[in-house]
Amino acid sequence: MAGRREWSREDLAAGVREGDRRALARTISLVEDGDPLAYGVVADLYPHTGSSYSVGVTGPPGVGKSSLVSALIRHVRERENTVGVVSVDPSSPFSHGALLGDRIRLSDHFLDPEVFIRSMGTRGHLGGLAEAALQALLVLDAAGKDIVFLETVGAGQSEVEVIGIADTVLLVLMPGSGDAVQALKAGIMEIPDVIAINKMDNPAAKTMLNEVRSILALDRSRDWNPPIVLTEALHGEHVPELWEKVEEHRAFLEESGQLDARRRANLAREVFAVASSRASRHLERAVADDAELRRLLAEVQARELDPLTAVREILEKVFRIHDGDAGNGTRAS
Repeated sequence: MAGRREWSREDLAAGVREGDRRALARTISLVEDGDPLAYGVVADLYPHTGSSYSVGVTGPPGVGKSSLVSALIRHVRERENTVGVVSVDPSSPFSHGALLGDRIRLSDHFLDPEVFIRSMGTRGHLGGLAEAALQALLVLDAAGKDIVFLETVGAGQSEVEVIGIADTVLLVLMPGSGDAVQALKAGIMEIPDVIAINKMDNPAAKTMLNEVRSILALDRSRDWNPPIVLTEALHGEHVPELWEKVEEHRAFLEESGQLDARRRANLAREVFAVASSRASRHLERAVADDAELRRLLAEVQARELDPLTAVREILEKVFRIHDGDAGNGTRAS
């Protein structure tokens, strides 16, 4: 089974479940490429998922996320947990643009057979980056990884979608990452479950900790108060304490019954997000290929037809949806 072309759906599914690294790599490549074979393999693997615990790691560029993930991997491996990492770089235009950086940052773990690391750039995924990341997470879950880290390079909208899949969300900040703190304060950024302020030796670290703590104190409605840990990823300082807080959050979710509810909500949201993304692309292609639908758009642009009436007619033609709520307007005769 050394040749790429020789992998069958059954071979891949069996190989992934046995933890075969080549099967894992091949399956995730198929997922990234939107290959139809990937759908079958993931479908076969799906009943064997649900055992991994996923930790989403997000935050602004340059705060040391990859160094912190590397330190966390080292810590959990000492406790004999197996690990998967999906590192998402939406800004990378190249097929494996993020990989070189990950090889440098996470190189300590590449020779560890119990750690599987994969980078994902924007390769024009059929269902978007969030879909590819979700499928990769499911594949690593089915392969028996105890912990799966989902790391994003930035903190934009596409990264938020990816992180939304995770059981526990870890936000990494550092002194000087003021935009992220402002986003927290303004409620633009979702409140994470655990916060790390990296580069704790910086004189401004304690000031930032107090500022973030005061922002979190404004939200009294949450039944979980996100802990804040000062870390120094390069030296592994306070990494065990940070992981302890992640485990406390996991225990809180399990004991309160929220872990299952969170996973169910995350999966439902992903189904709707992927369906919406695909429906949107189908709609755009349908309009581009249909002269009558293009004329409808032109009439809206010329202010000859109101947008909601155009929506209703497009939905009727493309999806056979007769939506009385899509617009109450009628075409002028």
